[in-house]
Amino acid sequence: MENAKRVIKEVTGASIGWAIVMILLGLLAIILPLATGIAVSVVASWLIAIAGLAYLASAFASRGAGAFIWRMLIGLVYVFGGAYLGLHPQLALESFTVVLAVIFVMEGVLELATFFQFRIVSGSGWVLFDALVTLLLAFLIALPWPSSSTWAIGIILGINLMVSGTTVLMYSLAARKTLEALS
Repeated sequence: MENAKRVIKEVTGASIGWAIVMILLGLLAIILPLATGIAVSVVASWLIAIAGLAYLASAFASRGAGAFIWRMLIGLVYVFGGAYLGLHPQLALESFTVVLAVIFVMEGVLELATFFQFRIVSGSGWVLFDALVTLLLAFLIALPWPSSSTWAIGIILGINLMVSGTTVLMYSLAARKTLEALS
């Protein structure tokens, strides 16, 4: 039992450390939203290019000329598109920001549909609340676009990191408190 307590304490200690790192990175992302957005865009762009290389490699495993050509073309689009965006981070940031706004609109509309389908269920008001906040975020990003590209990705990522870090911190502290209560 003592060994298990030691392991739990070590794990929660590492978890608390990771939570603090997440919170600090989130704060940094909020303080420097443009730099964060560009960094995210560059990483995502190069990941797209690398995925294109994987597509090109997979073309050689395809059966038939049509499948081979199709995979080669898709791979080339990914490689050149990702590389182009990687070399033009502001364009990538603007593109990703508009995609984020579209995703939020779609999510908000689907959540509204879910709310109306389940509105008689207890707690469904939270689905409506989530839908309205998501749609508000979509419009806050979309209406001033492309100028919203300078802050949207960085701020949203920063908030997400801070909320996730705080959640991990609270769970870890609760686990430690439970462990101490059992001792």
